[in-house]
Amino acid sequence: MFFKQLATKESSLSYFFGCGTLGKSIAVDVVAGDEEWFIEEAKKAGVTISHVIDTHVHADHYSGGRKLAQMVGAPYCLHESDIGLVKFQFHPLRDGDEIEAGNVVAKVLHTPGHTMDSICLMVMDKRRAAEPWFVITGDTLFVGSVGRPDLAGREQEMAGILFDSLHSKLLPLADQVEIFPGHQAGSVCGAGISGKPSSTIGFEKRFNPGLRLSDREEFVKLVTSDIPPRPAEMNKMVAANIAA
Repeated sequence: MFFKQLATKESSLSYFFGCGTLGKSIAVDVVAGDEEWFIEEAKKAGVTISHVIDTHVHADHYSGGRKLAQMVGAPYCLHESDIGLVKFQFHPLRDGDEIEAGNVVAKVLHTPGHTMDSICLMVMDKRRAAEPWFVITGDTLFVGSVGRPDLAGREQEMAGILFDSLHSKLLPLADQVEIFPGHQAGSVCGAGISGKPSSTIGFEKRFNPGLRLSDREEFVKLVTSDIPPRPAEMNKMVAANIAA
């Protein structure tokens, strides 16, 4: 397996990983303007980009995912709940779907809470082990924080949904599983996000304030009490990211 993390605009983190042996790769959360970087990295690795995925419809930056998918002839993927919301065709992902890129497999975990369409990608390298190696957590779980629940305007309800997603999909994973989030410090997509761009499930269980709470009501109170200002031009960005 090869794996690359790209720090980009708005403190966003994008990902490019796959199987060099069989020449397949996956691009995740591409930011507009970075499309050529992925194409160049694919050339260097001698792979084709087989899937382009956004972990949700982004509200803090313009996505380059659909453009990259068109440039390389790959399917552009979002969670199936975006059918009817976005104004274009895409490849719908469902909870439990497995995306194969050679010896690398990314399993889709539907983790609503930050948004209803949020997903995480649990990644395995079949040449090493059947167990998950790492999870790309999008805006669901950050290093030191969790995703903000208010963008849909129903922060109490969404915070409870986020709690359920974390406790049913991510916290049951083994402590050694690595996490790679969609943002680092400086982003407005969560409060108190660390500048460290990766962590592990075990470390976050011990030290992430949101994950240390086992009571749903206490969690909802915590994540709704310190919500950052909304992203600048949020409505404009969302409109562009769902436009035909």
